[in-house]
Amino acid sequence: MKTKMLSLISMFLLGTSMLLAQAKTEKFKVYGNCGMCENRIEKAAQSVEGVTGADWDKQTKMIKVSFDESKTNVHKVHMAIAKVGHDTDMHKAKDETYSSLPGCCKYDRTASKKEDHSKH
Repeated sequence: MKTKMLSLISMFLLGTSMLLAQAKTEKFKVYGNCGMCENRIEKAAQSVEGVTGADWDKQTKMIKVSFDESKTNVHKVHMAIAKVGHDTDMHKAKDETYSSLPGCCKYDRTASKKEDHSKH
């Protein structure tokens, strides 16, 4: 009886640790200005299958994204955010998409270009 119980507990702990190992959190810069940007950026990040949480900080321009590594990766999150008009460290939004953003959401794209060039 004790052996069965220890086996069950061991299997449970092993399964739990495997699930936790797949959860990952990343932080990266996303350009935007206002609350509308925040909603758009977070919604885009959360639209990626496997993303369990997204929180963008308007002051620091940093997003914290939690996701399941077995379902997605941070590259896909960057692409989803750029697709809705916001530049990230990894991807630049299409000019047409950026141009269609409301006026208050049009961030200074020269800042993101300067940071991109300083990395090379």
